[in-house]
Amino acid sequence: MKVSFKKRYFIPFLLVLVCEIAIAIFHFHRFVRGFLGDVLVIPLLYFFLRTFSNLRRNKTLVLVLIFGCIVEILQLIDLAVLFNIQSNVLTIILGNTFDWTDLIAYVLGGIIILLLEKLKLL
Repeated sequence: MKVSFKKRYFIPFLLVLVCEIAIAIFHFHRFVRGFLGDVLVIPLLYFFLRTFSNLRRNKTLVLVLIFGCIVEILQLIDLAVLFNIQSNVLTIILGNTFDWTDLIAYVLGGIIILLLEKLKLL
């Protein structure tokens, strides 16, 4: 697979990354931190992959959604505890609580991507 850099996806990636970091640092309301932060995870990963890969948008979106669901399912089986993971970074990435609403948030994030692409805003 050929690697290329696409600025049109990198700038949105940086913007969403800044939002995610702000949500994590400033401890916004539970709805913002617990739901909107999860909605933004899918666009964040999507923009990152689209920045550096030539995967088609639908394939990229499906891969990102599958990845999000796998991570959420790993939270259900409490992988971090199962493998005694001590790294704060890994436990943040894996998460520690399974929540069905996270799956809904991921789907909403995917819908946002579809709308942005459909409206040619990307």
